[in-house]
Amino acid sequence: MNTTKFLSMFCVGIGSLLFLQHFYTKSQINSQNVIEQANIQPQTVASKSTLKSTPKPQESQPRIDQAKSKKLTDTAKFLAGIKVDSNSTLAKFQKSDSWSRHNEFFQNSWSKLESRQLKKVRKWSRQQLKAINATNPKIFYPFSGPDILYAYSLFPKAKEYVMVGLEPAGDVSDLAKLSDGQRDWKLQEVRGSLYAILQFSFFMTNNMKVDFKKNGVLPILYVFLARTNNRILDVQNIGMDKNANIKPFQKGMIRGVKIAFAPEGESQARTLYYFSTDLSNDGLKQRPEFSKFIKNSDKKVTYLKAASYLMHSGNFSAIRNLILDESTHILQDDSGMPLKAFDKSEWNLKFFGAYDGPIGLFSNSYQGDLKSVYRKGKNIKPLNFGIGYKFGVNDSNLMLAETKNLSTSR
Repeated sequence: MNTTKFLSMFCVGIGSLLFLQHFYTKSQINSQNVIEQANIQPQTVASKSTLKSTPKPQESQPRIDQAKSKKLTDTAKFLAGIKVDSNSTLAKFQKSDSWSRHNEFFQNSWSKLESRQLKKVRKWSRQQLKAINATNPKIFYPFSGPDILYAYSLFPKAKEYVMVGLEPAGDVSDLAKLSDGQRDWKLQEVRGSLYAILQFSFFMTNNMKVDFKKNGVLPILYVFLARTNNRILDVQNIGMDKNANIKPFQKGMIRGVKIAFAPEGESQARTLYYFSTDLSNDGLKQRPEFSKFIKNSDKKVTYLKAASYLMHSGNFSAIRNLILDESTHILQDDSGMPLKAFDKSEWNLKFFGAYDGPIGLFSNSYQGDLKSVYRKGKNIKPLNFGIGYKFGVNDSNLMLAETKNLSTSR
């Protein structure tokens, strides 16, 4: 792609994010029906905050509504261009020209993404994040949008993912009940929404405002879970009340979605939360329950990618301090928190890749101290994949921070 053309597109997207974050005003999302809850035992999927008053339960096999789980998984596969079994209610629609085009799109684009990016990301994770993943951590991914793909690829052993964005959680239609034209349009929406992350490793914000306004992020979460070989066990529309408890959504709550899922071949449920809320200082002040929810969870690893350098400014100091106070590890590119935010007496820092400065749009977020680290660092290993805004191979960077207080950290 022509670099000038891409940067022009990119600037529009990121400019929208900055405007949205600084001048964000909440609008009430239309009420949605709560999706029928599968009979999964709470101790296998509930957040720590909902279990504080009871003893920690023993791990046990969840009781799953198998029919519902199959329908959810088949829906995710269909949206992801993966063939479903012949006994699925969606099987007959795979014979259509529209689904054949959808399948071909994924065969081509996903195979390229797999060879160019994902297999390299997974290999890097096995080498550099092995000790973290061995603890089955909880992953906190602010400013994520629906990007469970990279969070899961880097942290495939996590038992819980907490993702946050401004986009609504949304819903997924019953595809079997749609007309052929409606179903075809849903598939086109998925392909359009995925373009940027398949090409550049991140979502463009200007596109996200359009792509996710109606259906929310849930269809893309489905796609990424299916494409990473996960079965969806249950999906619930949820809310977070003033005490940071997770309940069926009611007016006035922070709105979100909770997905119970399990990798193929495994039976133990994992949990994915996505919350739609404002992480600016004003947003967290209005919604203190969100900070409480994060504080109630232990073994947190924070992941930051393509975060628009928001936490370099004073308007996002609260979320920055929350991450520093509550995380055992932080994995980020340079768009996350500035290097100067990490007290060297409290954090061990390890650097990867290359740093020459941000793209032109964020030139005012250049970090001379970070450049000095990379200039002097003789043992900094390169990254053979692109991640973040500088998506070229050996052109991007990652920093892994580990608290020196691991023995006493939450």
